[in-house]
Amino acid sequence: MDDEKPSERRRLSRERVLRAAVEVADTGGLGGLTIRSLARALDAKPMSVYYHVANKDEILDSIVDFVFSQIELPSADGDWRAEMRRRATSARNVLRRHRWAIGLMESRTTPGPATLQHHDAVIATLRAAGFSQELTAHAYALIDSYTYGFALQEAALPFEGPETVADVAVPIMEHFAAGNYPHLVGMATDYYLKPGYDFGDEFDFGLELILDGLARLLTSTS
Repeated sequence: MDDEKPSERRRLSRERVLRAAVEVADTGGLGGLTIRSLARALDAKPMSVYYHVANKDEILDSIVDFVFSQIELPSADGDWRAEMRRRATSARNVLRRHRWAIGLMESRTTPGPATLQHHDAVIATLRAAGFSQELTAHAYALIDSYTYGFALQEAALPFEGPETVADVAVPIMEHFAAGNYPHLVGMATDYYLKPGYDFGDEFDFGLELILDGLARLLTSTS
């Protein structure tokens, strides 16, 4: 017999359960997201959680859709380069807040409405700019591979922000034998460790190269 209190079930909602799931994943990663950990975060019984979501797969589908809903949608009425830049920058910023989502973004086989709306908007923007279906597929895959890949690399770095680079890099370099890895040491001391360097700035540089290349392809096929 279900021993949960009726008041407990009433005060929960699907939206509240899913927002708690995102918070649990943000704090402890996907490995820490279980029905029990979610119930603890909600101060509820596990059966109360099951009342709103059927299983963990449904939770994953829903929180991935939540992440997609936070990414700014490009507009087919705008300049395609500006729209793709804005959307990629937004995606990177969202994934910095929800690092657990990087490997899940394209993995779900039952995508939610925000996910589908997102994909439709990207395709619409590229097609409105004159991209063929083939070039749209290439552009979409290239931009996302770069954006997700950069987000993954950024999440894996052992430092947080430019002010902590030296704290990590200098002790590592102290273990190098004299004269070993001269190019690496030179790059670090003369560039990476200089005031003002921020690995995050590399994102814009790479994204502009991609957009430049796509613009040339679009011109040559028009």
